[in-house]
Amino acid sequence: MKNNNTIYSMKEVAEITGFKPHVIRFYEDQFQLKIPRNESNRRYFTYKEIEDLEYIKQLQDKGLTNPQIQKILKSPKIIIEQKGRNEVAISSSKAVAKAEDINPDLWLREAIENIKMELIESVRGIDHRQEIENLSDKIDDLRNQLNNQEKDVLICENAKLKMKLKEKSYEVAELKDRIKREDNQKKSVFERLFFSKKKNQGFGV
Repeated sequence: MKNNNTIYSMKEVAEITGFKPHVIRFYEDQFQLKIPRNESNRRYFTYKEIEDLEYIKQLQDKGLTNPQIQKILKSPKIIIEQKGRNEVAISSSKAVAKAEDINPDLWLREAIENIKMELIESVRGIDHRQEIENLSDKIDDLRNQLNNQEKDVLICENAKLKMKLKEKSYEVAELKDRIKREDNQKKSVFERLFFSKKKNQGFGV
């Protein structure tokens, strides 16, 4: 027995009524159910809302379509009459609606809407954590590849710099040798001139 003061969650109501959460949300809009919400704008249910949903289920079990159920919920004076196994009539002081009088296009739109809600709920139920982990792993792999490529580039550039440094060292060494040879040549010429002049002076004495 349900307690009138008890508050139920969406999950609990789904277990009680047999309606999935997305179906309950769909029926809230379609049948204009006034499901209360808390300060966080989350739905909560009392005995009244559960009774409404169970009443909808009873009508569906009798073979009524959702448009027929909408008329019943809007007009409490409507009486449901079960005629035979497959024939259902809805009689009212204002209107009489039979199952065969329901617009097929309306029924088709309703079926499509139900399928759409099923798909939306299925997509919502997919666990994306594994996909996110896989993407994270791919990002890490790309980062490692980039780091390795950067290392390869740095190693290559370092090798090039070493080669240039070695070439410059050879050029400096050759320049030093050339300067040294030129200095020796100048010194040799100077010595020859100096000794030649001194020798000439000695001959003059």
